[in-house]
This record gives sequence, C-alpha cells and structure tokens, in this order.
Amino acid sequence: MAELTVLCPDKIMKIPFEAPAKLQSVLQAAGVLFDRPCGGRGVCGKCRAELSGLVSEPNEAERKVGYRLLCQAALLGDATLSLRGDAQLTQIESTTVRSFPPTHPMPGEYGFAVDIGTTTVVVQLYDLKSGKLIAESSGRNRQIAVAADVMGRIGQALEGKADELRSLISDQIRDLMTQTLKRAGLADPDAPCAVVTGNTTMLYLLTGRNPECLSHAPFVADTLFDTTLPIWGRQVYLPPCFGAFVGADIACAVLFSGLCSQDRTSLLCDIGTNGEMALWHEGTLSVCSTAAGPAFEGAGISCGCPSIPGAIFRVETDGHSLTPYTLGDLPPVGLCGSGLIDMVACLLQCGELDETGYLEDDYPIAKDVHLSPADIRALQLAKAAIAAGMETLLDSTNLSASQLETLYLAGGFGNHLNLTSAARIGLIPEELIPKAQPIGNAALSGAAMLLLNTDLREEVRTWTKNARTVILGGNPKFNQAYVDQMIFPE
Repeated sequence: MAELTVLCPDKIMKIPFEAPAKLQSVLQAAGVLFDRPCGGRGVCGKCRAELSGLVSEPNEAERKVGYRLLCQAALLGDATLSLRGDAQLTQIESTTVRSFPPTHPMPGEYGFAVDIGTTTVVVQLYDLKSGKLIAESSGRNRQIAVAADVMGRIGQALEGKADELRSLISDQIRDLMTQTLKRAGLADPDAPCAVVTGNTTMLYLLTGRNPECLSHAPFVADTLFDTTLPIWGRQVYLPPCFGAFVGADIACAVLFSGLCSQDRTSLLCDIGTNGEMALWHEGTLSVCSTAAGPAFEGAGISCGCPSIPGAIFRVETDGHSLTPYTLGDLPPVGLCGSGLIDMVACLLQCGELDETGYLEDDYPIAKDVHLSPADIRALQLAKAAIAAGMETLLDSTNLSASQLETLYLAGGFGNHLNLTSAARIGLIPEELIPKAQPIGNAALSGAAMLLLNTDLREEVRTWTKNARTVILGGNPKFNQAYVDQMIFPE
C-alpha cells in the first residue's frame, strides 16, 4: 500500500492508496475536491500544484503550463503533494430576507430551503410555525470536481458519471442538512420536509434522471418537475422549471421579486455561468437563457479565483493608477468576478484598453496577479452573451432598455457588482444603473416562501406554464447582438 502525503496550509493529510493510480481519483476517494473548470482536460491549468516522489512524467498539458496538474498526474508509489491553498468559497450568498409569514407550510415543525447552484449550495433551516430562519450552511458544489459548468456535467453524466454526480450533490446536501441541524441544536426527525430549487440540469442530476434530452437541439426537457419526492428520508418538493435551461431557480426568484404581481415593466437577471432572465410586461412573462461561461465567477481567468480571502473584489482608479482591494484586506491571491469587471472598466477609463479590448501583454495588478489578453477576451465573450440576451429579450417584446422601470439583479454576483463598472464595459445599459435593484439569492428566498406557503405552488405553476420562452440559439437577432456586444462602449 502506497501513501500520498498532502501538505495543506493548515494541516498534513496522509492518504493510503493502491498504486498505480490517477492522482485525482486518490484525492476524490479521500474527499479532497478541487476545481476543474476545463472538465479535467488539462487545458485551464487551474489545478496546478507541486508534486514529488514516485509519480508519472509530466505530460504535454503539464509541460505547457509548467506545473503538475491534479487532473493529469498519476501516482506510481509514495508521493508528496503541496497544495497552494484551499479553494473554498467563504462568501456564498444566501438571502437578504430572514423570515417569511407561514401561511400554509409544509408538514413538520421545521423544514429546509435548499438552492443547488452550479457553483455553490446553500441550505437553510426554517421554523415552520414562526417563519423564522434558524440556521444555515453552505459550500462549494462538489460536482465541480467532475466538471465546472452545466454542459460539462451533462457530458460527464452521459459518459457514465451520472451516479457519481448524483451521489456528490445528494451526499453534500445531506451533510449540510446535518450540519445545519447541529448548529440549531435539533434532531433530524424535527425537519421532515424540504424545498429544493436549482436550474433544470441540477435537478436532473440530483434525481438521477438521464439528461440526454438536455444535451442537444431542440433542448426539450422530458420533465419540468413540480413534484414531491422522498429524498434523504424527507418529503422534498422540487418547484417547476420553465424549460431545459430556465430552471426552478428562476421560477423561485420571480416569486421572491414579486415581478408578476406588479404593474411595472421589469426585468430579472441572474448573471452567472448561465445568464437567465425573466421579463414582465403588460401581463406577459418572457424568459430566456444564455451561456456566459465561468468568467464572472473567476474561473477560466489566468489569475482568477472565487470569493476567497485575498481575492481582489474591487479595483478603483484616479484616472492614472489602479488601487486593488482584497477580501479580508489580505495579500492578493487572485481576481474574482467583480474585481475582473472593475479592473477592465478601470483600464478602459485610463486609456490602457480601447473598445476592441486589445491588450498587448499581461497587465500586472499585484504580486503574482495579472490580467492577460486571453482574460480580456473571456470577459468580452461573457458580457456579450449577457448583454445580447438582454437586448434580444427586450426586442422580442418591442421594448428598449430605457422603457424598463426596474432591473432586478439576482444572485451573489449581482449583490457585489459595481454597477458603474458593469455599464462601463457594456454588461448592462448605462440608463439602468439607477433602476437596478440587487435582491441577493432570490432563488433561495423563493424556495423558503414555497416551504412556508404551499398555496404559492399554483401561482408559480401558472407562470411557468404560460411563460413565453425566447430561444436564443440560432436567433439572428441574438447572433448579431452578440457580435456587436463584443466591443466595449467607447
């Protein structure tokens, strides 16, 4: 039996294994997870580390990045792995509202509201009698160890990893529930029910459904949920989805925002790996989804990182020099999504970038942290997808951005986004800055509302059935807008 010694910043782990073995398999078997934004193909270089001992020779992918990669290296015997740090999120967005009036709650004294995000998972425990939030727990979605985004996970599921993906998320939610109950000083039988929301793919993977129908055109889901299932020994309600790529998370966000109970023309936008949007105008709800990629979450960026201590989350300029700010006021370790947008906005303001986004060489931000030309292009692709999706959705209803009365920004990214910077790079129209209203993790808040008032299910069911879905794939308006939006505003 061989042994892998893992040197972490705060501890040393000893992992026995049968050699030879893939390094990533040994780590995963021991519960050590790491990000694989490229799906383990060895092209992003995000899982680089120092490895010594009886190990395989570096392959082409590793030689290219100049490091050993956790997703590529093999162990031939005793070895030592030195990790750069724990890539765990510490600022996972939960909700901005802490209690809801319990009108017709699900059965039991306590219940869970759960949001399965592509990147993060949040579990909250509510008192079903008072509507008060009792405790919460969160963590980075363990499925990241298999693939970073929705399409990557669908592909991995179809290649035989469906059971692994289901186990990863199911076990994680069960663990978070146990942790949350412990924090509240309660026993497991006290919380017999839950509402679990997420995008359509996350619910497919949780319930073990075959996602083949989500992998190709015409992208028609063979179920939209709106069902109650026994999971983790609990009665679990899965809210309805709008379609294959506009899920129950947006349905719950629409509920929490009150979008459809207003007379105002309003747009709800969840900006992330998948940009999902819902437009309410004259009694009609229109929805769409666009794949933005992981740049807004710091993935796929040369020095990108999630919202961990030391992440550069804000950058300011006086027109000449740049000043970065880090989470926890710690030495910089990387650039998270909000910092990336600020950085590019500042470079545009200083004249270091023009509207094409051309950057000749890497631009230094701090020690060991820089912005590369490829990073600029990744942001352009991501912001173009969101901006073009917004433009196409509005155009489908013969509206312009100036006619919107409210822009709801859902999710943690929207909460920390500098709106001026977002407008400067063209992510949102400038005229929407005073109309923008961040609403936090609206999906989780909507799930809590459904937990505490089951009468709301019919309301959400009606919206999802009657909504008008605007298809962006193959849409000439979207295609042209996407090309136009690649350019930064002058």
